[in-house]
Amino acid sequence: MRVGLAADHGGFELKAQLTEDLTAAGYAVADFGAQELVAGDDYPDFVVPLAWAVARGEVTRGLAICGSGVGACVVANKVPGVRAALITDSFSAHQGVEDDDMNVMCLGGRVTGHALSWDLVQIFLSAQFKGLERFRRRLAKVEALERLKKS
Repeated sequence: MRVGLAADHGGFELKAQLTEDLTAAGYAVADFGAQELVAGDDYPDFVVPLAWAVARGEVTRGLAICGSGVGACVVANKVPGVRAALITDSFSAHQGVEDDDMNVMCLGGRVTGHALSWDLVQIFLSAQFKGLERFRRRLAKVEALERLKKS
């Protein structure tokens, strides 16, 4: 599985730790930045390229990290085909994939510690979409909404 990661200054340290964990676990990792710690950088500069890579299938799943995880989640969900959620618990880490086909997990680098984040990442990456009719029906409604243009 190819996993993409992106983080601004608020998630920079956690991204570095998770990159090491993922690499050691045998995952192929695509790093969308930041490549260096810059206190005034902006999460959209890193999360948007990650989100497009997920939407195009260049990476299987994405991890988007900012200080709280909220901004990363907001911007990732602006890209059609991305289903991102801020995850802080194990149930949501797998249920978001199983029922909602979540493909980007967002984390707060200043909120969720490394040990818990790594546990959540492992749960997220091992979960599979169940594909039941009711879940597909709901996702079709989300996809229809993505195709609407602002009036």
